[in-house]
Parts: sequence; structure tokens; C-alpha cells
Amino acid sequence: MKFESFWKRIDAMKDEEIDLSDIPGVMEAQMERAVLRVGGKAVERGKQRVNMFLDVFIVEYFKEKAGDRGYQTLINEALSEYIRNHDLKEDLRQIFREELERSKQ
Repeated sequence: MKFESFWKRIDAMKDEEIDLSDIPGVMEAQMERAVLRVGGKAVERGKQRVNMFLDVFIVEYFKEKAGDRGYQTLINEALSEYIRNHDLKEDLRQIFREELERSKQ
């Protein structure tokens, strides 16, 4: 396979077709030592009280799903999961794009 056709195949791949199985997982101890950053700025760990308005159906949905756990905790977990997954996917896409572009030069 020519090098040029290899990159055409890579460019045509969908995100879900990329095999990341050889990338080692992150250990919990590593995560505990990690510096949390948002937009490149270090942020503290912990919780912060906020007051906000949510649609009634959102509150009722999380109350129903939470059971004995507390719906606010469930909302926090859902938002955290979204951020982790969304940012990771976007970061990986950007890294792949940059590497592909750099390899073409």
C-alpha cells in the first residue's frame, strides 16, 4: 500500500472505526495526582454550591432515576461524564488531525 493511499484511508475513517485498544488505561492513583484543568487553567477539586434554574422535566427525570441517591448527585455525575467523554473525544480528534496534517508536510 502506498503511503499516500494509507492517509486517504485514515482520513475516510469514522471515529468509531479507530482502534484504541493498545492505549493503556489510566490508573486511579494517576488520576488522584492529576492536575484538573479547564481551558488550560488549573481548577481545584471539590464541590461548589450553585443556584440555577432547570426545566421541570429535567429535575423530575433525575429524581425518578436517582432513587435514594439524591437527584443533585446524579445530575452532577451526568454532567461530569458528559464533559469527560466529550472533551476526550474532541481532544483525540484534534490530535489525530494535527498529526495527519504534520505527516503530510
